Amino acid sequence: MASGTKHTGAQLLARSLKQQGVTVVFGIVGIPVVEVAEAIQAEGIRFVGFRNEQSCAYAASVWGYLTQTPGVCLVVSGPGVVHALAGVVNSQVNAWPLVLVGGACETALEGAGAFQEALQVEMCRPYAKYSARPPSIAQIPATVERAFTHAVAGRPGASYVDLPADYIQGCSLSDAAGGDGVEGLRRFTRVAAQANPADVRRVADILANASSPLVVVGKGAAYARAETEIRTFVDKYGAPFLPTPMGKGVVPDAHPLNVSSARSAALRGADVVLLLGARVNWLLHFGRRFSPAAQIIQIDVCPEEFGVNIPVSVALQGHLPLVVQQLIDAVPGAYAPSPATTPYVSGLLEHAQRNAAKQDAKYASDAVPMGYHRAFHEIKRRLPADVVLVSEGANTMDIARTVFDFQEPRRRLDCATYANMGVGMGFAIAAQLAYPASRVVAVVGDSAFGFSAMELETAVRARLPLVVVVINNNGIYFGLDQGDYDAAEKRGPLPSTALTPDVRYELIAHAVGARGFLVRTPEELGCAVDDALQHDGLTLINCLIAPGGQQKLQFAWMAGS
Repeated sequence: MASGTKHTGAQLLARSLKQQGVTVVFGIVGIPVVEVAEAIQAEGIRFVGFRNEQSCAYAASVWGYLTQTPGVCLVVSGPGVVHALAGVVNSQVNAWPLVLVGGACETALEGAGAFQEALQVEMCRPYAKYSARPPSIAQIPATVERAFTHAVAGRPGASYVDLPADYIQGCSLSDAAGGDGVEGLRRFTRVAAQANPADVRRVADILANASSPLVVVGKGAAYARAETEIRTFVDKYGAPFLPTPMGKGVVPDAHPLNVSSARSAALRGADVVLLLGARVNWLLHFGRRFSPAAQIIQIDVCPEEFGVNIPVSVALQGHLPLVVQQLIDAVPGAYAPSPATTPYVSGLLEHAQRNAAKQDAKYASDAVPMGYHRAFHEIKRRLPADVVLVSEGANTMDIARTVFDFQEPRRRLDCATYANMGVGMGFAIAAQLAYPASRVVAVVGDSAFGFSAMELETAVRARLPLVVVVINNNGIYFGLDQGDYDAAEKRGPLPSTALTPDVRYELIAHAVGARGFLVRTPEELGCAVDDALQHDGLTLINCLIAPGGQQKLQFAWMAGS
């Protein structure tokens, strides 16, 4: 490259992303970032254009979880960054790496009421690990490098890079050697550390003396790629394990020591709880369901998580696969001569079997309209072993957690720690790009689907063969059938949770060039799922289930302790 060659800011940004190994960017273009998207495409990076900034930010967010590399999102200035902030917060709360790039007004017009002017760096800073504007066009590559490093270092999270319009369209000259500052960039790297050996020995002693230990496998274990070590540890130590919703599959759900179906009894009965990449937040009832006498051992990359909501007996900071391998080496063997026959484990397994029998009865119901369990059963028994399931909604997600099993990690995606609706279609699109050889099936509630329904067109345009099942109960949590809806309208205001009965969501699929089915019975649902899995394009199944009527609202995860 000759000295004095000009490079636009858009080109520098695109080349910097390529240098960081980026293969796909999610976003929505408009003034002033059209040139950025075109430069990205010129570098051979795929650009997936969405219909809503929240959805593309969610797609970038979950890309970081699925690939351990920062998902990249490109949006316009002002309102674009405001909307994409949902994905930034989602990544930060879930500890997933993301880099948001936002256009901005010209630097010379700041404070003058410029087009879509906003304090974007300041807006993102409370919700990101790094938020900055390059000091100059020439320093765009260095700022991108820092953004990627912050996103993956230590506890992963979000970064924001602000790109004013005059940077995008302006030029920077190459240096005397012909360089543009990109070639010398460090590609982001992760530093992995073991825990303090003395603390590991203390943990080994506690585990050796436990009478009713429990291993809790969190979403952090899936992100850290700790499945090999954790499976080895569970087999060697012999303790029952309980996965959190997105920790499912780190150890196969079919493993005989899985006590998910006896969750409450397992949490109450453990005298030692080993937390592997699991935070003691609302998903674990803030630790209030653990026995007060239980000793808590927590392994996490982030020391600020230690002791949150519940005292910790020993904390091990480090990269989870390395630390679990230390435990494998330190623990002499199983905590009991024959763990599966101890009263503790056998009692939990019997409890799980009783609960499973109750579930089976719900699966066998022939009632029409269907309930959640029968609908999920018809879907579940047809899914391929390597399916990626996106689960979104209130009841839809909560009940699905107890129905669908996973034998591999990172195959179940839901609203995760932040519990935000609207992630479904963005997650599904990103998952299909991350797992091109697998089928991605999104099972979403009707209210949740409404947040991102037009991303069906995005998926069709990107030629992604998604299967989307809308669980349609006419409402948020619970809905009304047509008769009850009409009666409620005559009496006065509709319930705030009510949606229009029997909305024809499958017609949206037809409108954007996909296939859609309306189903009411288990037989119709089963046939539609079979058909969709054989099809090489997008299929939406509008599954009408029992509305539920007006009931007291209670989300199981938020139930009192």
